[in-house]
Amino acid sequence: MFWIEKYRPGSLNDLVGQDAVVRHLSSFAENKTCPHLILSGLHGTGKSVAVECFSRALFGENCDLNTTVFSTADLFSQGKSFLEQDERYAHLYQKNLSFINNLKHIIRWYAAIRPLNAGFKLMVFEDAHFLTRDAQQALRRIMERTSTTCRFVFTTTNPSALIAPIRSRCLPLFFAPVDAETTLARLRTIRATETSCPHTCSDDNLELIVQASAGDLRRAILLLQGAMETGRCTDLLDIMQAETTNVATGALDSLRGGDARNARKRFEALMIDYGLSGRDVIGEIRHAAKREYNHPALAVALADYDSRLLHASNEYVQIGALTGRLREVFSS
Repeated sequence: MFWIEKYRPGSLNDLVGQDAVVRHLSSFAENKTCPHLILSGLHGTGKSVAVECFSRALFGENCDLNTTVFSTADLFSQGKSFLEQDERYAHLYQKNLSFINNLKHIIRWYAAIRPLNAGFKLMVFEDAHFLTRDAQQALRRIMERTSTTCRFVFTTTNPSALIAPIRSRCLPLFFAPVDAETTLARLRTIRATETSCPHTCSDDNLELIVQASAGDLRRAILLLQGAMETGRCTDLLDIMQAETTNVATGALDSLRGGDARNARKRFEALMIDYGLSGRDVIGEIRHAAKREYNHPALAVALADYDSRLLHASNEYVQIGALTGRLREVFSS
């Protein structure tokens, strides 16, 4: 069993490193009300599990019936085939309608269901930055019409990708990267609990894991499990860093050789195949550049696009533009 599931928080009080968010959500749950919400922050900081815990605190045993979760990344990467095959949507799917019209019909249908023993229900959109502008405009109108019986919750790593009318209707709650002391304390607790593991992990190795996780508690727990089951902490860190950094290094080598198309494909593979965000990709490029290259203009370009991604609505467009910028750097 994965430890990220075994040690998954079961209540808001179990969430670590997000005290301000927990205070707000606990207050909403206690008063049985809440506004529309945007939960933003890096991967592994607790956004999805916070929604689960919040739903339990609000609705008790009826939490599953009063909470509808849409996996936006799957919806927009697979399109109509996902709607047709998923048992939650198959009975609502209409072949003669476009994907967006099907999606609007399904969201309206779920929004129209009356909450059970509660004043409202939760409609949750995970990875909301994948929502297109058309979908967001449709959601905006549905939010207006169903606000008395539904509360919309958007989780995202890039809140700027949401249109202004949606952002203005939601309370933003930011999930900060989990600080090193909190992550270290959590790892020590898990290490003390897992006495049946064939290996242990020294405090020095725990600190290495904390550094490598960079505020991502989920990644830290995964690395701890691998280290204690294999007894090879340093090797795990090297493998984790090398795989994605090597892809970024290959992309930079392609740019150096003038092959921007291959470089762009490699950068997009980091996002699609490895699940990295645009800013994570820039981080990997930065690691590769430190190891292989020493070019001031490269550092300036990475800093520029790191800033742009904070306000970008499409990370793929920005990474494509960065590829062109880096090509100019290497050709100068």
